Amino acid sequence: MLGTLDARLAQAHGGELGHLDFLQVLCQDEITRRETVAFQRRLQRAKFEQQATLEDFDFTASSKLPAAQIRDLGALRWLHAGESVILFGPVGVGKTHIAQALGHLADLAGGHADRTWEKRIRELVRPDVLILDDFAMRQLSAAQADDLYELVSERKGRSLIITSNRAPSDWYPLFPNPVVAESLLDRLINTSHQVIMNGPSYRPNKRPRNTTDK
Repeated sequence: MLGTLDARLAQAHGGELGHLDFLQVLCQDEITRRETVAFQRRLQRAKFEQQATLEDFDFTASSKLPAAQIRDLGALRWLHAGESVILFGPVGVGKTHIAQALGHLADLAGGHADRTWEKRIRELVRPDVLILDDFAMRQLSAAQADDLYELVSERKGRSLIITSNRAPSDWYPLFPNPVVAESLLDRLINTSHQVIMNGPSYRPNKRPRNTTDK
């Protein structure tokens, strides 16, 4: 509480705060500080590539983007329901930005290089939201498919955010075992909010402009 104590004492001496108000405001300062520290700690653990937010995203970059659907996801109803989000479309339309922005919102709402797979999967199961970026880039090996199946099964009732250049219907052939593919993907796809992101690449809009351009 030392960080704001002097300022609050000055307010109290100036007659702006009564005794009870002084204690309440001082305690609220400490609660706010702890929430801020906890939030920053969650952001560090999330290891986002950038601190992306929905407010930073340029929805005017393309008229084909489902802006209303994406903004609705920002309400996090899918998170509280334990549902998942699948963002798919061509390279560069902003899937990763939206995924990280939703993850950022989940952290804000208070959501939660090891040597063994058992320890890694425990760490991946724990968070309320897990982001799989650039999913389904290539065919999975049998071991990778089994590991993914175990991870998704262990996370039952917890949310995923997945970005992919492929539509979910194109993921099935990437699994060597069709039984695993059906069991995993049907469960995942049927409990997800699917967002088709299309349009020109969003990336050129993020590049710094040449100061010599007129």
